[in-house]
Amino acid sequence: MLGNFLIGLREGLEAVLIVVLLIAYLTKTDRRNLLPRIWAGVAFAVAVSLAFGALLTFGPRGLTFQAQEIIGGGLSIIAAGLVTWMIFWMAGASKTLNQDLKNQVDMAADGSVWGLVLVGALSVGREGLETTLFIWAAARSTGETWQPLLGALLGIVCAIVIGMLLHRGIVKIKLSTFFAWTGAALVVVAAGVFSYGIHDLQEAGVLPGLNNLAYDVTSVIAPSGWLGTVLQGVFNFNPSTPWLAAIAWWAYLVPVMFFYLRKITADSRAAKSAADNN
Repeated sequence: MLGNFLIGLREGLEAVLIVVLLIAYLTKTDRRNLLPRIWAGVAFAVAVSLAFGALLTFGPRGLTFQAQEIIGGGLSIIAAGLVTWMIFWMAGASKTLNQDLKNQVDMAADGSVWGLVLVGALSVGREGLETTLFIWAAARSTGETWQPLLGALLGIVCAIVIGMLLHRGIVKIKLSTFFAWTGAALVVVAAGVFSYGIHDLQEAGVLPGLNNLAYDVTSVIAPSGWLGTVLQGVFNFNPSTPWLAAIAWWAYLVPVMFFYLRKITADSRAAKSAADNN
């Protein structure tokens, strides 16, 4: 549940902050009459994300076991890739996000009626679709449905509350630090989803080595026990993991974490140097 909570919190806060920036800019520039267009775009993005989730949940049920595992494994790998892209994108885009959104609003406000609807829909829709896909992949890996959904929902609710408090100036948090730490945690979570995607493809017969186990600790960590449930829910840890899936976990985690930590460290040094020069 913790991994899904982090996804809901981080993706939700990204979306909420974008909406808050859009609303604040329109209010500041005395264009409150355009706010309903932003909300219409947000509502459309939420509806599309929910429909996408329903399609992922109920669509493959009529397929064969092999087809379900192929689809599940492929989408899990895609989900890990999208989360990776999101983490690095936010690390680089956070510095110019405010100005970029303002430029989009100005261009859309001068254009058609649907321009701002599209800005709102695209701003929130990307996070919504990424979250939906990642939560679906997590639900498949744990075999649970409500636990991942509950974790993500709690994260989104917390993100909305934090966004409202930030907007009203009641609380102040250093967003760069928040996104840096949650990004590192999500790299670990995404590694588990990527590994599970490889395992799904092994079960489908697309990849070999399903019965060639790297380790089997089911005698110590029962999959249905509390420890196995926690480890699987947070890290997608499987007590009996094939070599290929285990290698995939490390092959994802080590380089992605290395480049991510290097990026945020370099950005932090650059920000500190710029502050010292000023």
